[in-house]
Amino acid sequence: MKKILVICQYFYPEQFRINDICMEWVKRGYDVTVLTGIPNYPQGKFYKGYGLFKKRKEVWNGVKIIRIPLIPRGHTPISLVFNYFSFPISGFFWNLFTKVKADYVFMFETSPMTQCKIGVRYAKKHKVPLYLYVQDLWPENVEIVTGIHSPLVIKPIDRMVDKIYKACDHIFVTSPSFVKAVVNRKVSVNPDKVHYWPQYAEEFYEPLSRDEGLKRYCSHVYDERMQEQIRKLYDDKSFKIAFTGNIGYAQGLDVLPKTAKLLDDSNVRFVIIGDGRYKSKLIEEIDSYGVSDKFIMIDRQPAERIPEILALCDAAFISFMDTELFTWTIPAKLQSYMACGMPIIAAAKGETERVVQEANCGICTGISDADELAKAIKQIDVNTLKQVHGVNARKYFEEHFAKKMLMDEMDEYLL
Repeated sequence: MKKILVICQYFYPEQFRINDICMEWVKRGYDVTVLTGIPNYPQGKFYKGYGLFKKRKEVWNGVKIIRIPLIPRGHTPISLVFNYFSFPISGFFWNLFTKVKADYVFMFETSPMTQCKIGVRYAKKHKVPLYLYVQDLWPENVEIVTGIHSPLVIKPIDRMVDKIYKACDHIFVTSPSFVKAVVNRKVSVNPDKVHYWPQYAEEFYEPLSRDEGLKRYCSHVYDERMQEQIRKLYDDKSFKIAFTGNIGYAQGLDVLPKTAKLLDDSNVRFVIIGDGRYKSKLIEEIDSYGVSDKFIMIDRQPAERIPEILALCDAAFISFMDTELFTWTIPAKLQSYMACGMPIIAAAKGETERVVQEANCGICTGISDADELAKAIKQIDVNTLKQVHGVNARKYFEEHFAKKMLMDEMDEYLL
């Protein structure tokens, strides 16, 4: 039985696709151990039941989980920096004393890339193959999130990234543009070891009717307040556009209050499902534009409940902060939306626009362009959106982002 050590700062109960990848590997007969942190994403504080002295080791769906100490993300730039560095520091000491044996190391890299230093040390020490799955490009992501462009900060990060890439046997990335970005770095990376391996959506993402969505949600969620909120969503006759997931600054959601103001005379509402560092600011902006009636805010939900809520909406929304990096990105939520057969409304360019156009599954407007977005929404043909774009979204997903196809492909690298 092949043993895989997965390094990822975020893991269950935090909601990232690496959770499902690890479960699938267990089903396929691999022995999987995950080295991760104490869950705190995206709220910035430790989840209930977890802590420095609680649930540091557990087994979840056959996956062995080891949690090393870190400082939670908090809600300030300083606390985020401490969070980014505390995990690899803990990992340094873990590497000194661990007895975990692995045949492969697989690093699932969402920011911060500093977490990968743990995997590099382990693979070098034990002389095993090292694989990296890049979700966020560094140092580009650091510059965007922090606004720091000083060479004193960026150059050391650049050198760290070069060392990590050089140490890897295979590098997997989530878009064709990411392949170019990795290969074309100043310190060249061998293109033969860089592979486009898009994200898939878990099997529970599937098209549901409105009635199925309501029934399934209420059969799994017993919180009366949430049930009432979802029933109101079911009864709401407006044209509902859903956004799900992390509500961060990088998502560019500041376009929505402006767009809602321009849609004052339209029967359109935005359904925001999730949590994150930008949520309180978003609510302030919604209030300042006087468009609270145009928004339905729903707390963060387990990933399994998202298809049920999407079934009660008419389209799904994607947007980004206006920066070149995000034109290279295919966000994980795009696959989730398409798996559910949701028509896409995107304030996005680049890779996201390419996929939406290739699939003919929705509309794209300029990033942060509220006027263009409002105009596009007003011109939507509801029948085309549901009967053509929704069907096309699911079809494209099955052809390009199907889980079995992609996991079979990954198996080839683990032989």
